[in-house]
Amino acid sequence: MKKILSISLLSLIAANSFAGGYRISLQGQRQLAMGHTGVGVIGQNAESLFFNPASGTFLKNQWSFSAGATALFSNVKFQNSIYNWSNSSENMGTPFYFYGNYQATDRFSVGLAVYTPFGSSVEWQQDWPGSHLVNSIDLQAIFIQPTVSYKITDNISVGAGLIYVNGGVTFNRNLSRSMIDDYGNRSDVTIDASGVSAWGYNVGVTARLDEYVTLGVNYRSQIDMKVEGGEAKFHDMPGFLNYADGKFDATMPLPAELTIGLSYQINEKWLAAFDYNYTFWKAYDNLVIEFDNPAIGTSVNPRNYKSSGTLRGGLQFAPSEKFSARVGGYYDISPVQDGYFAPETPRNDAIAGTAGFSYKITPKLDVDFSATALHFKQTKNSYDHYKEDGSDLSFGGDYRSSAYSLGLGLSYNF
Repeated sequence: MKKILSISLLSLIAANSFAGGYRISLQGQRQLAMGHTGVGVIGQNAESLFFNPASGTFLKNQWSFSAGATALFSNVKFQNSIYNWSNSSENMGTPFYFYGNYQATDRFSVGLAVYTPFGSSVEWQQDWPGSHLVNSIDLQAIFIQPTVSYKITDNISVGAGLIYVNGGVTFNRNLSRSMIDDYGNRSDVTIDASGVSAWGYNVGVTARLDEYVTLGVNYRSQIDMKVEGGEAKFHDMPGFLNYADGKFDATMPLPAELTIGLSYQINEKWLAAFDYNYTFWKAYDNLVIEFDNPAIGTSVNPRNYKSSGTLRGGLQFAPSEKFSARVGGYYDISPVQDGYFAPETPRNDAIAGTAGFSYKITPKLDVDFSATALHFKQTKNSYDHYKEDGSDLSFGGDYRSSAYSLGLGLSYNF
């Protein structure tokens, strides 16, 4: 039973770092349309608060607000030709955001950012061949980030934000590959961790090098998500194993990120932007789980992630004050290493294409639209660290994953 629960919780906590298998950046329609660049972009709208807290002092209006939501659709196909296994998972999420900024003085601004970077799900068919690893995951998380920024000079600004995270996750999997109750039903467990909260911070610098080039740097701290008193509920247990529902504690780090961005104002109509994001995934080497049942005790689970980066780029064309169009893309390198590829996080290296536009309805109100298509590199891989009856058992096959999104936002400035 100790081994059974160890893998259950391993899958549960992993979901927090990958939003149900997809780490798609959806924190603003304008910047998403430009390949989700923005650390070195100034003067757009309040979306800048997420990308770089130092950008608040460069916004054009005293009050700036942005709000929006995105419909995210994902698809995963799994196949193992040796055993003739096949399955698929199709899911939808609706992440949202709200940003507000107030220019208190010419050099000082305060703001608030609320966004949902981890709000997705994966649902495989119940009792599918990989059900001993995962049947379904449903994750919700909200980030709340107050920020301040200050202009040291007319061209250099610094900023900082305090991040509060609150969320929860529900996870279900079968207890083993073959365990059934007295009526032939597969035994399973549902894990529920709600009210999980944590704190972090981010700091940034924005430097306008000249009238064309702007450089930005943003650092987002590691956030340790702690589950305390999570619940594990068992279903369809065999009569000889009458195991009571229990509780657990666990901690999983959301790793730190460093992003460097550069924008170039080519002329009055054209703007180019480039970002490089480096995520310190190496911090996630093991997951330690403590159960309140002495018979289960403490479990240490290897994850062995590697730090990885994302390259982003985008263009903006603004032929008039009323209309602007954007296009971009990014290449995201997966931190998952061979032998650790599990179906609750079925992602590999990915390439994305983005596009969108903004239209000024009134002098104060803009509507923003974005679209993203994301393709994950097909992979043949496995998870080799599931233990049953004292042996390491491997589960793997061919995974093909893709996702796309449509987003709508409003910007109000005065």
